Amino acid sequence: MKEPPMSSLRGFVTLHVTGPQVEKFINAVTGAGIVIWDVRPAGSGVSLKLLLDDFFTLRPLLKKTGCRMHVSGRHGVPFMAARMWKRKFFTIGLFLFGVSLLLLSSMIWSIKIEGNEHIASEDILAAAHQEGIYPYQWIWRLDEPDKLARELTARLPGITWIGLERTGTSITIQVVEAEQPETKPLLSKRHLISRTDAVVTEIYAEQGRPVVARNSRVKKGDILISGILGDEENAQYVVAKGDVKGLVWHEYNIAVPLKTTGSSYTGERKDRTYLVLGKWAIQLWGYGKSTFEKSRTLTEHDPLVWRSLELPLGWMTEKELEVKETTDTRTPEAAQQAGMEQAKKDILARYGMDSVIKSQKILHEKKENGKVYMKVLFEVEERIAEELPIVNNRGE
Repeated sequence: MKEPPMSSLRGFVTLHVTGPQVEKFINAVTGAGIVIWDVRPAGSGVSLKLLLDDFFTLRPLLKKTGCRMHVSGRHGVPFMAARMWKRKFFTIGLFLFGVSLLLLSSMIWSIKIEGNEHIASEDILAAAHQEGIYPYQWIWRLDEPDKLARELTARLPGITWIGLERTGTSITIQVVEAEQPETKPLLSKRHLISRTDAVVTEIYAEQGRPVVARNSRVKKGDILISGILGDEENAQYVVAKGDVKGLVWHEYNIAVPLKTTGSSYTGERKDRTYLVLGKWAIQLWGYGKSTFEKSRTLTEHDPLVWRSLELPLGWMTEKELEVKETTDTRTPEAAQQAGMEQAKKDILARYGMDSVIKSQKILHEKKENGKVYMKVLFEVEERIAEELPIVNNRGE
């Protein structure tokens, strides 16, 4: 006979029947209207399959023919359900895990902003929040992307086009800003004056009248390039522009310790592994405290990725690395060199990277309390010009 329809759903068994009247048993089964299939010899008996519902009607026929049966296989949904019920806690956990994964994949987890230069990302995210676009929002609660893009464009002035693209649990907001006319700074009439005492080494007047020459000694506040052209009767006021460099002297008091402390890794570490589910992390391995006196912890997050979709599920590893403190002792010469280098970096940071240190002279040096103390005079060529607005009495 052929296998009946939906046999896997209804459940069926494989029997091994033995006895003196096996053929009579087979005839009796078919005569009773019981559907059997896949009947084949097996050792001293036969092997056959029948539906689970018909299994319990075989006892009278076996007794009548003197045969015996042995169940050699159980197949179908009823037996699978029974096996799962025996491990119900595992089954329930697997079911809850699947439901949690389905729910978490139905939420927005990240929002990216692309294309904005002048409009702050925070303003775009605030407008998107008003339209219901924010982390941990259900995806099915969002409107169509075209409608959301139109609403966001209306909320944000200075934007000509907005596009929304959803990839899994991530939303990308692409922004095209309106072109802004270039605004030139308004410059008032002014002089260029010296911001410190110096000796002029270079002067270039792009606009205005140079007042000093090269190798001139100037004091703080002296006019370098004047914004007044002509005489008193025919004065014309302009915006003085140019570049003036001069030699300036800076005195530094430097203190450098002879001993320095630092830290380094010993190579020993303790790892802890976590299962990450959304914003929750469940520790799986690495329980117990470490025996390190001092340590530093590094965290690595490895989310699961399906194609280009980053799932809200993954692994997190904490690496606790043992740290050992080290102490280095420097010679006075090395400490002096380190102090000089630090002072030079400070000069460049304060007065411009194009400043040039022409010379340096140690005025005083002493060693005391584990430190080297120095008073150093630096001769530096740097930009010395600063602006001074012109205030005239004519009201111009």
